[in-house]
Amino acid sequence: MTIDLQPTTGLKDSIEQRRAARAFLSDPIPEVILEQILHLGLRSPSGYNLQPWRFVVLREQQSKETLQNCAFNQTQIAQAPVVLLCCGDRTAGNSDNIEAVIKLGQANNAMPETFAEYMRSQIPSFFEHHPSFESLEAWTNRHTMLAVAHLMIVAKSFGVDSCPMEGFVGAQVKTAFNIPDTVDVCCILCLGYADKPFKAFGGRFSPEQVCFGETYGAAFSL
Repeated sequence: MTIDLQPTTGLKDSIEQRRAARAFLSDPIPEVILEQILHLGLRSPSGYNLQPWRFVVLREQQSKETLQNCAFNQTQIAQAPVVLLCCGDRTAGNSDNIEAVIKLGQANNAMPETFAEYMRSQIPSFFEHHPSFESLEAWTNRHTMLAVAHLMIVAKSFGVDSCPMEGFVGAQVKTAFNIPDTVDVCCILCLGYADKPFKAFGGRFSPEQVCFGETYGAAFSL
């Protein structure tokens, strides 16, 4: 049962203050806060609500050290009190998951039978022709990273720092943690309380540099 714990930091400050922590204190994340991070982070959107993300939650020191050995010995993995293996399940478009999503929607009074039938007929075709992605892994990674972004911002709102990482050997991680062949490791997410001061903020490009008006390459301004 999820306890309604209120965040300590507002959305704007959580986004502006979120940084990748390179070292963590040994202080544990209270379970009630970890529960909120997972509960709210998993409110992330996904195509057809198929929710292809899967998370292996590592809290035992031996598990984290095993992962560290698969991730070029990066020290923050063993330091962080909680580490998530953020994965994408390529079977999310299968009929059993479609039916689970339909059942979930029905339980929440949000799944008219007409839309349930639409999902049953359209989703298989969508994955067969995949007009907007080249591979299933690209699709699952896309949605998994949406959830990871939510998790990081929610964590910061509760005063918990994070570090998303892609420096690991995927095959080794999958073997070490019994991850099925149909599931891909998208990234590692360390969660905890930062030990060292963050390095100076490197800045971000302005909207005018990365946004275009109406067509790609056309000038945009606010």
